[in-house]
Amino acid sequence: MFSKRAIPSATFYLLLAGFSFTLSNSRADSPDEWINASLDDLITIYRDFHAHPEVSFEEEQTANRLATHLKATGAEVQQNIGGHGVVALIKNGTGPTLMLRTDLDALPVTEETGLVFASKETVTAESGSKSGVMHACGHDVHMTNLIGTAQYLASHKDQWQGTVMLIGQPAEEKGAGAKAMLADGLFEKFPKPDFAIALHVDPYLPTGRVGYRSGYAMANVDSVDITLQGKGGHGAYPHTTIDPVIQAAQLVMSLQTIVSREIKPIEPAVITVGSIHGGTKHNIIGNSCHLQLTVRSYSEEVRKHLLEAISRKAKAVAMGAGAEEPIIDISEGTPSLFNDKELSTRIVPVFEQLLGKENAVASEPSMGGEDFSRYGRSGVPIMMYRLGSVEAKRLLRYEQLGQKPPSLHSSLYYPDIEPTLKTGLKTMIGASLNILSPEKP
Repeated sequence: MFSKRAIPSATFYLLLAGFSFTLSNSRADSPDEWINASLDDLITIYRDFHAHPEVSFEEEQTANRLATHLKATGAEVQQNIGGHGVVALIKNGTGPTLMLRTDLDALPVTEETGLVFASKETVTAESGSKSGVMHACGHDVHMTNLIGTAQYLASHKDQWQGTVMLIGQPAEEKGAGAKAMLADGLFEKFPKPDFAIALHVDPYLPTGRVGYRSGYAMANVDSVDITLQGKGGHGAYPHTTIDPVIQAAQLVMSLQTIVSREIKPIEPAVITVGSIHGGTKHNIIGNSCHLQLTVRSYSEEVRKHLLEAISRKAKAVAMGAGAEEPIIDISEGTPSLFNDKELSTRIVPVFEQLLGKENAVASEPSMGGEDFSRYGRSGVPIMMYRLGSVEAKRLLRYEQLGQKPPSLHSSLYYPDIEPTLKTGLKTMIGASLNILSPEKP
């Protein structure tokens, strides 16, 4: 027999009449209360992701884990979009569609954090070399944050209206996952979102803080391979050869003048020669020398100028040496990330209200790359913000020791997960509720 005292009166009389239902979609707890109550379970999920990382294009089990957690919220889930991509929809009446994105992949880095749940996974590269695998870029945090946000929104549908589109994107570290999902019809098979938001952990920002930037936040990233042609021979008789190593030395110096003398000083640009390979022995002049460059910029105009100038300089060096024209291969990577100004203007006050103005700070632009930018290039207003991931006392200790904190991609990087997740969930849920605010009658 039911106890009338233990059940709200409306529910009691409905049960007596033979009806039953759950209150999961109208829970009254606040985001802070829910986060505190759910944090232990979410940290368990985080540790599972951290201990079982997979590199780009191999994220099958990671995608399955994410999909399982999203299905448990009642979301409509589809997998294998653009590789191991995951798409989940939580529908709640008419209203805007908000896309929330996480990345799935880890890095070929052998973990040295000493954590009890540290990764012991390994991977063999195409070259045959073996390496550990580690979530050294915080994608395990991003996935856990997405799951927690989905859980809250699915169980509090009385607080919002519209559609939440949850994206688990593969191969971010290769700059290829967003492109693959879009090419596989992401915005044709599923609703094209009205807005898209993502976060990324920051190893230098204290926990409890977020960083934001309107406009350009991250760079165009292009790779250039240049093979300089020569004429090999004996090192004792250089006059009988055309030395490709000398060409390479001249080219490295010539490339530096592109940024310093051809690009406006107020326009960000970087040309870095990361690799040179030529020759086999002390007294042999080889037939070729291979250079690998990374090229960074923000605007398309500067991007085009840099790539054309690199080609021009390489050909000029070869012509000056009387060599054959060099082989130049340009691989366009990720486009620059531009945070929509109207969306940023709308969301930053939410962060300030939730965390305090002193904890929502303007971030410097970065010359790093992030393929979340491709969704913006597809016509969706986007915003990516930075999530503080190292406690202030730990950052202070590094400073006292005269050390820099481990950066992203370091084998020593790890987030202080409890305060990191709390802030990530609070801000992502807050931003979602703002964008999906129910229409007032």
